[in-house]
Amino acid sequence: MNIEQQDFYTQAILSLAALVGLTSFLMLGQGRLLRLIFVFALQGSLLTLTTTLAGYSLNNPHLYISAVLTLMLKVIFIPWMLRREVIQMNAQRDIESTKNKSLLMMGGAGLMVFSYYVLHPIVQTTSPVMLNALAVSLSVVLLGMLLMITHRQAVAHVVGFMSIENGLFFAAIVATNGMPMVVELGVAFDVLVAAVLFGIFFLHIRSSIDSLDVDRLNRLKEVDK
Repeated sequence: MNIEQQDFYTQAILSLAALVGLTSFLMLGQGRLLRLIFVFALQGSLLTLTTTLAGYSLNNPHLYISAVLTLMLKVIFIPWMLRREVIQMNAQRDIESTKNKSLLMMGGAGLMVFSYYVLHPIVQTTSPVMLNALAVSLSVVLLGMLLMITHRQAVAHVVGFMSIENGLFFAAIVATNGMPMVVELGVAFDVLVAAVLFGIFFLHIRSSIDSLDVDRLNRLKEVDK
């Protein structure tokens, strides 16, 4: 496939797909929570740009509403909420994960290659946009799961969970040329509810163990009154 021979929409979507995959890979290797949140917001910005581009190129005006919702939730509100929690807990500098960062990054790269390997036989007869969109989306989902598995901070778990939703959202926008408006509003509402629930979850963890390290919950013991 020669990308120079493709139309502008195809070239732009392929470039955005590569950047979305790169942000998931960068989140996996971040050593500070504030940087992790920043990269997550950057990924949300790329999803906003993708949705706007799809709405303009495919003549789907309702995608602009989805782009605005993505901007408000995933670029502004959720990163702000996570950043506030990190600053209040004074946990800006440290994020605990597996000690072997090189092995972790190699595992992430392996998941990206695995995504293309699995999907290539399935969608090889379709357009290059479809193949790359689905492969990047699957890799974003898998990298989000790996982020949740290897990190112990609750903030990293939230970012991993939201990154999984970003991967599914990217596939839905690109592969289906835009979801119905009622589905997009339902997804946005689910993300908002999840963000509120995570905020409540943070509040209870902080009041119980004065930390966002979820592993400390395993060491809690029942106290007889």
